[in-house]
Amino acid sequence: MKTFISLISVLTMFISLPTFAIWQLDNKQSIVSFVSIKKADIAEAHHFDVLEGMIKTNGEAKVTIALASVDSAIEIRDTRLKEMLFKTDLFPSAVMTANISNKFIDELAVGESSELMLQGRLELNGNKKSVQVPTWVTKVSETKLMVVSIKAVIINAKDFGLEEGVQQLQKVASLPSISNAVPVSFVLTFTREK
Repeated sequence: MKTFISLISVLTMFISLPTFAIWQLDNKQSIVSFVSIKKADIAEAHHFDVLEGMIKTNGEAKVTIALASVDSAIEIRDTRLKEMLFKTDLFPSAVMTANISNKFIDELAVGESSELMLQGRLELNGNKKSVQVPTWVTKVSETKLMVVSIKAVIINAKDFGLEEGVQQLQKVASLPSISNAVPVSFVLTFTREK
């Protein structure tokens, strides 16, 4: 009888704790976009179609961007970006990792948003660099979480060994200039089962 009571007590204790389930990225409700600038002041918006990611039970967040899914609205430019800039045959993806503590998520009320400065690391073209990303995190429901960049994160091609690819793009398109600095923004939606 004592063993049964002890078992019930343990189960009750676990039921009363917050549920730390894995949050999965919803690709259809997420987007990572960037802006390229050519000829000094001509800006064009692009995005990636395929994203994967999750927030694990330990708070580790990881988002993988399939670079071959780049969409610039011009097919030949997409091909050049894949081959000359991203070199997707060698580096098929970019990976962003950070930490969003489960305590932070659990303390958000449904419908509430809170600012969070993510301390993360971006891996791109075989190079890794620490980045700070100011975000708004919103608990849309008990099973839906949105993480949105508050302002664009500036990624410089030189930091990731991409300047040669930028120069190749500039040459093949006969452009006087293409900026090495690229603003990147995102809306990431995560879902979990109850």
